[in-house]
Amino acid sequence: MLAIVIRRLGNAALVMLVVAFVAFVIFQFLGDPVQLMLNEQASAAEREALRVRLGLDQPVIMQFFSFLLRALQGDFGVSYRNQQDVIMLIAERFPATFELVMVATVLALGIGIPLGVLAAINPRSLAARATRLISMVGVSVPAFVVGIVLILIFSVELNWLPAFGRGDVVHIGRWSTGLLTPSGRIALIMPAISLALFQISFITRLVTAEMLEVLRTDYIKFARARGLSDRAVNFHHALKNCLMPVVTMTGMMIGDLIAFALVTETVFQWPGMGLLFVQAVTFIDIPVMAAYLMIVSFIFVTLNTIVDLIYVLVDPRLLHGMAGGARAH
Repeated sequence: MLAIVIRRLGNAALVMLVVAFVAFVIFQFLGDPVQLMLNEQASAAEREALRVRLGLDQPVIMQFFSFLLRALQGDFGVSYRNQQDVIMLIAERFPATFELVMVATVLALGIGIPLGVLAAINPRSLAARATRLISMVGVSVPAFVVGIVLILIFSVELNWLPAFGRGDVVHIGRWSTGLLTPSGRIALIMPAISLALFQISFITRLVTAEMLEVLRTDYIKFARARGLSDRAVNFHHALKNCLMPVVTMTGMMIGDLIAFALVTETVFQWPGMGLLFVQAVTFIDIPVMAAYLMIVSFIFVTLNTIVDLIYVLVDPRLLHGMAGGARAH
């Protein structure tokens, strides 16, 4: 088990090293930081002094290791646009993104799993057919289209929900949340649905396929032959044994939602990391872009590593298989 943990952590470190290199390349080739940070009236001496202070006078390889060391310490420099420390700027925006992603995840699991079970238990029913149709639409329609349609219906036509913003928030230390205020909860509804719709559809289709596969196995037939009720067979035996792929996908899903929340945040002007990144791209704010890339990648890699380890703990057969593979190599 220890060897598998070390191997997973090594893979995660290698991925983050590649991401750090990509972020460094953004620094190198997307624009000259000196030109972006100083105005046109700055003298040549001021430009050279800033170049030395930023370490841009050093060889490229030394610049990369310096960038890597600062990144490990959480130092991504100062935002060109906001003139604030980048890590503090992202820390201010992270609660909004985290809140949106967690609510979207709860919606995806809370709606997708029951719908998938329903479609698998009665595959020929009208509800199952409607579920499959809706899930197909949910997988096919882009999130920004869903967001625009929701705004058009519930904000413009019905005037039920706010079209943008996060509503009132409550600060608990440095953490901010809108879940404790009525306007914050209302403002969260449309962005969470827009972000979660694809994942709801995906989880529904995944659970349906896994349930149908499990329901055809011999041990389910034996369970029915023993006289167990349909409820016990469907939910205690079948559902329990088809949730392993859902557990695996949940970690990946959270990473995907964090990475791609920028589309939803832009549509609804949700003040999270995604909107900050889009604004950084617009103003060529390189430190913010590099920090966002590395932080989101770190979250994604960490979640996937945790899911891999949980997968091994839940199914010990994988442990023996990986151990055998390691010995073979």
